[in-house]
Amino acid sequence: MKKIAVVLLNWNGLELLKQFLPLVEKYSAEAAIYVADNNSTDLSKQFVETHFKSVQWIQLQENFGYAKGYNEALKQVNEEIVCLLNTDVEVTENWLQSVLNLFNTDDSIGIIQPKILDYKNKDYYEYAGAAGGFIDKYGFPFCRGRVFNTIEKDENQYVSQEIFWASGACFFIRNNVFKQLNGFDEQFFAHQEEIDLCWRAFNKNITVYYCNESTVYHIGGATLKQSNPKKTYLNFRNSLFMLYKNLPQQHRFSIIFKRLCLDGLAGMKFFFNLQPLHTFAIIKAHFAYYKNLSKLKHKQTNNPKTNYFYTENIVFDYFLKGKKFLEVIR
Repeated sequence: MKKIAVVLLNWNGLELLKQFLPLVEKYSAEAAIYVADNNSTDLSKQFVETHFKSVQWIQLQENFGYAKGYNEALKQVNEEIVCLLNTDVEVTENWLQSVLNLFNTDDSIGIIQPKILDYKNKDYYEYAGAAGGFIDKYGFPFCRGRVFNTIEKDENQYVSQEIFWASGACFFIRNNVFKQLNGFDEQFFAHQEEIDLCWRAFNKNITVYYCNESTVYHIGGATLKQSNPKKTYLNFRNSLFMLYKNLPQQHRFSIIFKRLCLDGLAGMKFFFNLQPLHTFAIIKAHFAYYKNLSKLKHKQTNNPKTNYFYTENIVFDYFLKGKKFLEVIR
């Protein structure tokens, strides 16, 4: 059995498989390759079985989304290391070797993200992950190379180092760590489940790392467009879920109350920018959070750390203080 598995989660992604699976096969000789299918209705299965004899097919019985989809798929994957790879990612030659070297040389590393660049503008970092992620005190995520909508050109300015969260677009994890953490929280369905998983890893002293020597290119928004109100709903709801689960109890109420107020400001901004559907999405997200509090109480992390955040308030840093790049924040 090979040491690493590359697992692509597919849902009606025939055109993406046609475009990107050939390079995954070409540049992943070290890996077993799987396509886990969220009950697609297109011709994805026929295409893979016809053209990629070495790729193993995992059939799921319904569209479980990202979180449960991978939880179910990885029950059938036994390789020591697993790469969860979006179907809209172009891999590059030798993209696996440096990641494997890090896992082999440092047992404390449980999760790794490669450099993620923009497929449509290959000199620049990509929004969803860039050079590794962090959060502020109130759970707002940002990346080295991308703070809100400011995206930097890749000039190799971000070296390999420990980070707080790795992007689900290309997410390497030890299989035993994934199982130790009980996988993704299926209540999230999609969006920010990888940040929640990394936060739980952080609380268990499992290192999340960025590997600058491995590069992939991500289209981004291929399955759910950035401007989609559903994505706004999932991001705001799941961020509240994540805070409630992982914050120290003594700080939980005050931090979440301030976060709810900041969400209100975001809702007003959407409204005055003539995007009322996004305002309603935030309101809906808050009601969903309140509705699910009883379920979240059973998922709270034991002995969470207080030093989880990179900066106090990335919203104020960016919008009020004009700090657009990570090196001037803090």
